[in-house]
Amino acid sequence: MKRAKWADPATWPRWLKKALVIAADGALIPVSLYLAFALRIGTFAPHQYELLSPAYFAITLVGGLGLLWALRLRRLKLHAFDMHAVARIGACAAALTFLAISVSYFFDLWAPRSVPLIFGALFFFNALAMRMVVLGGLGYVKRVAGSHVPVAIYGAGAAGTQLANALRQSRELRPVIFVDDNPALHGIIIGGARVCHPSVLEPMTRSNQIERVLIAIPSMTIGQRERLTKTLEALPCEVQSIPSYVDLVSGKSWVDDLRPISPDELLEREKVDLDIPEVAKAYAGRSVMVTGAGGSIGSELCRQLIDCRPSRIVLFERSEFALYEIERTLRPAAEQAGIAMVARLGSVIDRPLIDAVIVTEKVDIILHAAAYKHVPLVESNELEGVRNNVLGTRMVAEAARDARIERFILVSTDKAVRPTNIMGATKRLAELIVQDMQTRGALTRFSMVRFGNVLGSSGSVVPLFQQQIRRGGPVTVTHEGVTRYFMTIPEAARLVLLAGAYSEGGDLFVLDMGSPVKIVDLARRMIGLANRTVRDADNPEGDIEIVFTGLRPGEKLFEELLIDDDSLIHTPHEKILRANETGLSEIEVAGMVRQVDAALMARDRSAIRQLICRFVDGYNAASVTDAPSADGTV
Repeated sequence: MKRAKWADPATWPRWLKKALVIAADGALIPVSLYLAFALRIGTFAPHQYELLSPAYFAITLVGGLGLLWALRLRRLKLHAFDMHAVARIGACAAALTFLAISVSYFFDLWAPRSVPLIFGALFFFNALAMRMVVLGGLGYVKRVAGSHVPVAIYGAGAAGTQLANALRQSRELRPVIFVDDNPALHGIIIGGARVCHPSVLEPMTRSNQIERVLIAIPSMTIGQRERLTKTLEALPCEVQSIPSYVDLVSGKSWVDDLRPISPDELLEREKVDLDIPEVAKAYAGRSVMVTGAGGSIGSELCRQLIDCRPSRIVLFERSEFALYEIERTLRPAAEQAGIAMVARLGSVIDRPLIDAVIVTEKVDIILHAAAYKHVPLVESNELEGVRNNVLGTRMVAEAARDARIERFILVSTDKAVRPTNIMGATKRLAELIVQDMQTRGALTRFSMVRFGNVLGSSGSVVPLFQQQIRRGGPVTVTHEGVTRYFMTIPEAARLVLLAGAYSEGGDLFVLDMGSPVKIVDLARRMIGLANRTVRDADNPEGDIEIVFTGLRPGEKLFEELLIDDDSLIHTPHEKILRANETGLSEIEVAGMVRQVDAALMARDRSAIRQLICRFVDGYNAASVTDAPSADGTV
């Protein structure tokens, strides 16, 4: 049932709260004065004493209300009642004592000399008692009728005490107990909560007496904090760690150690400068379609295209949410640059839709970034991987050829070189299809771009390691000797755009990415950048452990960028290389496509793997199981 608006004092208007405080304090003036006369005369009916004057009470009450207003007792916040508030009430009591003496003297009204002193003392204690009773009553009502989460505070030091004081003003949390490893503190009571041994947490959480544990020991090291958090995570409740108030004020917190790591910090080479005028010239005034526009590479392509001033950017994406996000993010910048932006929801295996989009939006260039790329998922879903990566590429490429658009650029991967997994094999088949398109004398210039691992892309090693470090480890690496080439998302997107600018037809572009990086070294570097230390035999007190889980099915120790290193040709940019790798004949490609279609129609997984073995150099189906591990390691 919905509570009435006036049922919660916290919702009352400020003027009403102040009026109630003034009225209550004002009522204490005549009550305290009456009790002072009663104590002095020795009777509970001092009004029957003939010398007692009602005028004395009236004048003292009026003057007392003025003092209450002047000393601003109404502004004392009840939930923040502290020694400052007590001192303010004491000052008001002293002023009322002086007022009572002055009224008796100037108006010649009878009052024993001790009455003003007793009156001031009684007002002081009555005002304090009234506030304590009201505060206790409000707390009881909140506990009974409210929805406060009962919490235990781990740490009975200064930080824990400060936290408890803050939580008592909270409408969401209620401190129930303190727990501390120090036996000298056990049994003492801090702010109404008893300090207990940590062993009480398990029975109290299982009986729902505690629903959350807050760690309030800011002096802990990061490693100690995470080990304690891991221990407490076995409890059936939420565990949180609270920084100290000093850390919060100074802007420091252990959470700051988990700042996002820039991919540039992880590259063991200089960032490649790909800001070349030819890029903008190649796309200026064109209508550019980006498939997979909501992905890591596709979205960065769209961002960089805005700087190239095309006439239109067509966002083509099968994920509704991804398309919504990229369109919402980029539309303001596109409108400011005077670029039309069109969002089209659909799949690359829907040929009629692709044809319609190309015609309707007058597409000049297609950047084909749509693909299933996660190795473990494609390994165990090879039919859908082939359908999307191979047939999808064929349909978009054929649509580009039939519409006679200017350029088609395929985004590929180094895993396509002598692949040992289905994902890499599907990308190699896609490359063979694009190469075949160019050999048929098409007016469209077809080209391909081969990436290494893209730092920071969705599902890549960097976000995975960051999550594992945030949880306190361990960081999982498949093998101590695994190496990979790395590039940043902006470098990858710029390389695609450069491929379009430099394309002569049938080209394969790669980026000189320096030497490959060992994944275990990358893990150590990320742990260090997060202000942590590696826990190993040489440093058993370290923060994060690195665990080797073993190579997954189809995974290589190292990746290659080219099948034939001798085919490299330099481009106008020293870091961009062009290769002309040999492909299949037109008849072989046509036969391969027919077999792919037949295997997908029959949903024959074995046939898919067999044709991959036949057409993709280096692939060995015997080394791949049907149910690979998908533990998220690298």
